[in-house]
Amino acid sequence: MKGSILIVDDESNIRLTLSQALQTLGVEIDTAANGEEAIERLKQKEFGIVLLDLRMPGMSGMEVLAKLRETRPDIRVIIMTAYGTVESAVEAMKLGASDFIEKPFVPKEIRALVSRVLDREKLDEQKASDYTTFIELAKRCVSDGHFGAAIEHLRRAIALEPGRAEAFNLLGVLMEVRGDRLEAQKNYRAALSLDPGYKPALDNLERSTTWKPGLR
Repeated sequence: MKGSILIVDDESNIRLTLSQALQTLGVEIDTAANGEEAIERLKQKEFGIVLLDLRMPGMSGMEVLAKLRETRPDIRVIIMTAYGTVESAVEAMKLGASDFIEKPFVPKEIRALVSRVLDREKLDEQKASDYTTFIELAKRCVSDGHFGAAIEHLRRAIALEPGRAEAFNLLGVLMEVRGDRLEAQKNYRAALSLDPGYKPALDNLERSTTWKPGLR
């Protein structure tokens, strides 16, 4: 992964905590306090990963993500939010964000996630043979806007280990990206049949079944 990591959050303590947590990865860290500042940083410097707060005063994280996808679709984005990702997961996926982390989080969680995003770039599709690799390849395809390929990777993951919930839930979100809400709900329910307490699928199923046309 080329370039540095940009942390975008309006809370100074979050920016400091993340900067300190990621120092051990040996990658240069930069920060921005709002969306407008983030856009300027992105014009001035090469970044490989952006950790992006979803809700900020002024320009929102989703607006930053949309602008980023217009100019730098190669940058990997991790969405951070204290408000849950349920309402925005589908829109963020459409814009190439496949990684989410909810606040509050501990430093080792964010280090592990950033490390996975970095390692994902090195994966060889031709050598993929296990569940976890197919999940990571699917997320990489989402980042590149290759949703069909992402769906195929998830189906391969399910074929290898049909008893795990994560792939079904991700497949559900991608079905929503494609506009197939009924197929999405089928996959959310499949995830919950395997793990009734799997919160991402619980949230996604509740949201998708209470959604009404014209509501966001």
